[in-house]
Amino acid sequence: MAARKIARGMGWDDWMRGPELEPSLYAADFSRLGEQIETLLEAGARIFHFDVGDGHFVPPVTIGPIVLQWISPIVHRGGGALDCHLMVERPAKHFEAIAKAGGDSVTFHYEAVDDVAAVAEQARGHGLAAGLAFKPQTEPEQAAAVADAVDIVLCMSIEPGYSGQAFMPEALPRIERLRGLLPDGKHIQVDGGVGRENLRQLREVGAELLVAGTSVFGVDDIAAAYRDLAALT
Repeated sequence: MAARKIARGMGWDDWMRGPELEPSLYAADFSRLGEQIETLLEAGARIFHFDVGDGHFVPPVTIGPIVLQWISPIVHRGGGALDCHLMVERPAKHFEAIAKAGGDSVTFHYEAVDDVAAVAEQARGHGLAAGLAFKPQTEPEQAAAVADAVDIVLCMSIEPGYSGQAFMPEALPRIERLRGLLPDGKHIQVDGGVGRENLRQLREVGAELLVAGTSVFGVDDIAAAYRDLAALT
């Protein structure tokens, strides 16, 4: 089991300090991944987004537990948490490996499972918090109808799979609809094309967890980029 500072009984309400900007590690420089994580922890980052793609549910095979086990001690020593977005066909198959490698939360896709509550319960059985993601083609009402079983709901603002895609403006009314359907305290996350030009709008329509990849890692000074974007949340 990876060393951790985060206690297993903790969850999103413990990790969040209010709205959170989450650096998306899929966009990082993997030749300097540990160094970049430490830089962002020092800049104030607390929750890191970790994308897992299986080459089936989404085209690319991305990163997985082998990488996670090396970076989780760095994140946990810094008081952070690892939010794992599983873009995979059989998410429950991966929960044990994610937990052993040091993941703190898993978000699986509405489109990939038949029983959201049962899959969320399996995640919690491994000591993981649970989230539900849905693609741009899925209606917010569909995700909201089963959201009681999870801690967060992720509204994708791009097609899941590849980093660096442009933000879909139609995500804004979708997030606003979702916010109106969910109870207070159910956190909304948005992932894809998040940056300076849309952060305030995303906050206004109800997003609290803002995943930022290229807008953080696509510049030379990632600490300054994180701080500047976090200030807009």
